[in-house]
Amino acid sequence: MKIHYGTALAAIALVAVHVLMRLTQGFSESLQYGSVIANYKFLPYAGMLEIILILLSIHGFNGLRIILLELKQGKTYEKAVSYCCVAAMIALIAYGSRTIIMVNTGMI
Repeated sequence: MKIHYGTALAAIALVAVHVLMRLTQGFSESLQYGSVIANYKFLPYAGMLEIILILLSIHGFNGLRIILLELKQGKTYEKAVSYCCVAAMIALIAYGSRTIIMVNTGMI
């Protein structure tokens, strides 16, 4: 549960910084294609988005894992749920990271 609480607190702090950065730019302007690409190319901001992605993925899949483990007990079931949640979390992080990587390598 310490991982769950820690990721929640860190995510709240970073999402607050993210929202404040969007408010200073203007919401409609921040959604324009050129602005989005510029944000992804600005490595400190892209790094913060990556950290938010990782924190929220860990937090979300750990929460799902906890809920599923409360529904049913058993060593095999617990292992299966844990492995599936970790695999899904890794897949989500890889897919989300793909956008930042593609922008910074010139693929987009």
